[in-house]
Amino acid sequence: MEVVRYSPGHKARWNQFVAKSKNGTFLFDRDYMEYHADRFQDHSLLILDEKGNIHAVLAGSAHDQQLVSHGGLTYGGLVVTSDAKLSQVRDWFVLIGKYLHAAGFNSVLYKAIPPIYHTMPAAEDLYCLHQMGAKLIRRDASTVIHLPSQLRFSKGKKEGIKKGVQAGVEVSEGTNFASFFQLGQQVLQSRHGVKPVHSADEMSLLNGRFPNNIRLFNATLGGTLLAGVLVFVDRKTAHTQYMFNSDQGLQCGALDLLLAHLIQQEFADLDYFSFGISTEQQGTHLNEGLCLQKEMFGGRTICHDFYEWSLAQ
Repeated sequence: MEVVRYSPGHKARWNQFVAKSKNGTFLFDRDYMEYHADRFQDHSLLILDEKGNIHAVLAGSAHDQQLVSHGGLTYGGLVVTSDAKLSQVRDWFVLIGKYLHAAGFNSVLYKAIPPIYHTMPAAEDLYCLHQMGAKLIRRDASTVIHLPSQLRFSKGKKEGIKKGVQAGVEVSEGTNFASFFQLGQQVLQSRHGVKPVHSADEMSLLNGRFPNNIRLFNATLGGTLLAGVLVFVDRKTAHTQYMFNSDQGLQCGALDLLLAHLIQQEFADLDYFSFGISTEQQGTHLNEGLCLQKEMFGGRTICHDFYEWSLAQ
């Protein structure tokens, strides 16, 4: 086995491997990763056998002497298939450590893939990191609904949904990313003084590449956009990448109605509906109000963990 740095010639085989893996998502598809390739120095890795077959891939970017898996993604981590055994994964981590040390890196920031994206148990990497002396340096709290056994909505959410129905709010799917992000910029700027990480043009581009994975849902009244949710769908999980609600939407329960539709109808046959994290300041501060809003829909907590692996030998 050997560690090889990713090059464009690997693209098709990389994508095929991710698609058949037990813990990869479309975020690791090179057509997603490379939409912002100009912002990151890619240093992704492949584990190959003597015949050139891929056994694992690691999406990574170089940040001075640290490899981050991955700087442009919410999470990274070693992607493997169902054939991977724990002892093999341990050996691959040893090889990766030796390769990176020889390449001039002194540490790895490893953003573990959340378990809701595993199609079967896939924590071999976490045990191997522990064996290699990696330290847990950050833990975010993310709220997720387990759809097959979802809890009831709270009384407050039921009232919000009822208000939306009575007001005549309509729910639909669309591709008007310009209007959605215009609403998002207004909401985020006025309430938090920030702006969305993505732009409308970027998301429109990605939607064109991944129409089944990136989906936009709107709540409108009389043709006016009141609220919207941008959902990333991968296998059995739907994740709310962005949720925006206007002042008028807040008054008439637009977002509550929209989320209820997504949870109870659009994605009811999936395993998980993810609201994302409610933590700030590197996971040390919990936004309790935000977390509670998600829990009122029946969500409960999973952890999104970050490890630092020192390569000093």
